[in-house]
Amino acid sequence: MIRSNTFRPQAVLAGLFMLLVAGACVAQGAPATTGTAATQAEPPGYDAALAERLGADDYGMRKYVLVILKTGPTPLPRGEARDAMFQGHFANMKRLAAEGKLVLAGPLDGVDGRRGIFVFDTADLEEARALVATDPVIASGEMEAELHAYYGSAALLLLNEAHGTISRKSF
Repeated sequence: MIRSNTFRPQAVLAGLFMLLVAGACVAQGAPATTGTAATQAEPPGYDAALAERLGADDYGMRKYVLVILKTGPTPLPRGEARDAMFQGHFANMKRLAAEGKLVLAGPLDGVDGRRGIFVFDTADLEEARALVATDPVIASGEMEAELHAYYGSAALLLLNEAHGTISRKSF
């Protein structure tokens, strides 16, 4: 260990500043970072081009809209009309996924009327509301949509492509 008897006030002030920033970040629930991206080493395996293509921030995250589909006010009884409505529902999800708008979709367990989720590739709640409105289960009143701002991994945008390589059947 090398010791120096030279007191450097700038180094002490810089250290205190970093502690204050880290403490403020922790208090607000944000990750604490020090330095700039230029001075921090990138982690092994980091793909800057992919991160940029996916719109990832420094944490590999981005904004989306999460939609929870809940039982609506006018569910259709079993029969041809209901079957046609759900065929339209699945066709609509395929279309939105092919357009790159729908990142993730799937059913839930139905507890408390929660029947499914969508994650849309937009941070704009109104745009997501317009996309949801194109779904026959929403238009018919079978389900209603609850929209939320969602901050998640930018890698979600790779999900549809990856899913296509592992699924033998499609809806």
